[in-house]
Amino acid sequence: MDFRIEKDLLGKKRVPKDAYYGIHTVRSIENFKISRLRAQPELIRAIVFIKKACAKANLKLRLLDYKKAKAIINACDDIINGKIDFGEFPLDIFQSGSGTSLNMNVNEVIANRAIEILGGRKGDKACVHPNDDVNKGQSTNNVIPSSIKIASYMLLIELIKSVNNLKEALRRKEKEFKDVIKSARTHLQDAVPITLGQEFGAYATAISKDIVRLRMTKESLISLGIGGNAVGTGLNTYSDFRRLIIKYLNSIVKLDFKVSKDGIETTQFLTDLACLSSNLKLLAIDLNKICNDLRLLSSGPKTGLNEIILPAVEPGSSIMPGKINPSICEAVNMVCYQVMGNDLTITCASGAGQLDLNTHIPVIGYNLIESLQILNKGISRLTERCIKGIKANKKQCRYYAEHSLGLITALSPVIGYDKAADIVKEVLKTKKTIKEVIIEKGYLTEEEVKKYLDLKSLTGPNLKNKIDKSPSLKNKENYNAEGRFKSKR
Repeated sequence: MDFRIEKDLLGKKRVPKDAYYGIHTVRSIENFKISRLRAQPELIRAIVFIKKACAKANLKLRLLDYKKAKAIINACDDIINGKIDFGEFPLDIFQSGSGTSLNMNVNEVIANRAIEILGGRKGDKACVHPNDDVNKGQSTNNVIPSSIKIASYMLLIELIKSVNNLKEALRRKEKEFKDVIKSARTHLQDAVPITLGQEFGAYATAISKDIVRLRMTKESLISLGIGGNAVGTGLNTYSDFRRLIIKYLNSIVKLDFKVSKDGIETTQFLTDLACLSSNLKLLAIDLNKICNDLRLLSSGPKTGLNEIILPAVEPGSSIMPGKINPSICEAVNMVCYQVMGNDLTITCASGAGQLDLNTHIPVIGYNLIESLQILNKGISRLTERCIKGIKANKKQCRYYAEHSLGLITALSPVIGYDKAADIVKEVLKTKKTIKEVIIEKGYLTEEEVKKYLDLKSLTGPNLKNKIDKSPSLKNKENYNAEGRFKSKR
């Protein structure tokens, strides 16, 4: 491999001759050989969106000459459009806490591509300088947090679409299963009747609440601290710089970002990102519960509940022929656990800022973007390859509903709690049905049992209202001095 020699404050370094990155990136590669985790392309592109917007703003303010600015803008487009391999961004996410290494990596790649466009040789900083030109008017301290917000916002739009598709699929199952009566289970024990449709409706409602939370969080991501520089005060920038950056940024990404009202707060606090992560965790909690329920309800098929049939997506065992596992649900379970773990990392890192800067930004960005990505893909898989194909085992559901000990709950208001409890005890002892024991003991006739244990009526409010015919509460003469009703006798 051929090399070129570059120089910085600390001395000289060999840089691969054909590499677009430069000496700062080489030092970072040497310093931070910790993991195989790299900044995602979505984050790189978001940084480049900012660099392009800043180049346009600097051109407008006549801080960059036209040829240089145009070369930087074209270099940015090459990265955005995939003409520059993302292997040019090789840095470990465990690096300088503000993300300086990542910011400089992007600056160097843009600068060297711009130099090429202008007909120069990579590394010729006199032509285009990564700091003086590409990074003009910027600081890592607001470029990286702003790029995380941009990437997260764009990914969140896609995630909300996927979550909404899941909700709609669950609603369709709610309608499809509205007449499939089964036994509910509390503490994993027999409970009162419920329809399979009601259970899927509850899943859809929970997911609907997640969508509301995500949409509310989305609004907190539109405020960017870009142009605030080192500590958010805007040192070394012109008064119109921030406004121009946002104007050009919005024209590039076709969104509606805004200048932060308090650049200092935006630089010090990353709570908006932690809030998004927290709501992703809440979505993961709901998803995990739904997937666990689906696994339980489909368990068997011969020795489990077997109330629903999940689509078969792959053979389930390398040793047990014919076995089919709930693989999609299990995969989404693991996605949920990863998101929960990411949230803990983000929570700790977001709260660990000191004085005028949070210095754990790269790990926040990486984990947040990962959570958004894997939730989006996991939910899409769950919707398309599981939820849409679920079938009800109506016969099994009906059997459980008719034999559930929870049926006695409907008779408790009629015969009393103690008698109802005795019946359950007798049923467990004799293996007879609730209906048989009640009739044998003479508590109710067969017709009365049929009336009170109508399964469909037991999946909602089943008692008739008793209209209060007592004297009107508004009529004061109906009360004595103690506030009690006056007797008519």
